[in-house]
Amino acid sequence: MKPKSPLTVARSFVSGLLLWSFFAAGLAASAGGAGAVLDGTAKNVATGVGIAVSLVTGARITKKPRIKAFLSTRPVLWFLFLFNGGVAAFAYLTMDGAKGIGTAVGMGLVSLGAVGGLVSSYRTRGARTGRHAADASARPAGNSTTPW
Repeated sequence: MKPKSPLTVARSFVSGLLLWSFFAAGLAASAGGAGAVLDGTAKNVATGVGIAVSLVTGARITKKPRIKAFLSTRPVLWFLFLFNGGVAAFAYLTMDGAKGIGTAVGMGLVSLGAVGGLVSSYRTRGARTGRHAADASARPAGNSTTPW
């Protein structure tokens, strides 16, 4: 494998730093940081833009191989499922109106996504470990797989 040039390493570092910085700024603006500085319509616009920026940059971050590998591990998926499912139930029961329902739906969707990851990893893990191959080796030698 050919070593990376210093320019490529520096460029990758700067792009990663900018991506994470925009993600953090988007989260801060969407979580109410804009409310400390702005009022009225400007606050609502800053919150909306912060949500959009954090969603776009978060999607780009999760496509990186190391982050993708970390997020697809079973302990992380179990944590996401249980934590977000619990927060969804808590928000639905304790918050009134559209805010509580919206929070519960959003967290519930994340929880369902984690369940989907768990189920798909369970299926691929069974195929990788050769669970079906163990069943085939239990058959007597010389017999075909068909009963006729």
